[in-house]
Amino acid sequence: MATLGGHGFGAKVALATAINNMNRCTGVVNFEGGPLDHRYYESYQELKSYVEIAAKMPVKKMEVSQCVKHINDNINCTKWASIFRQNLEDKGGSAAWKFNVDALMADMNSRQPDVAMWH
Repeated sequence: MATLGGHGFGAKVALATAINNMNRCTGVVNFEGGPLDHRYYESYQELKSYVEIAAKMPVKKMEVSQCVKHINDNINCTKWASIFRQNLEDKGGSAAWKFNVDALMADMNSRQPDVAMWH
């Protein structure tokens, strides 16, 4: 038997672990692990703006080199630009995303986006 604890995301992990192992946990102590809505954080707004840039790119009509230039010219954060560049692939003369950018954008624009809210 154990009492679990965590802070921030660790609090969510501790809670999920306890829920899935109720016969082995005596309790959970969490600090700053309550439901969060990340939509109001600057970092989320920044990511959303970059996803919007990616979603508006006509990648099927562009070569990978053109997409890389567009990313470099429009995504100011070098780390995020690198992540987006790494998620491009060459489809025989045209580019494609390795992830569903349209679904991500739709989720980020929804009333309660899954990528921004921990319930």
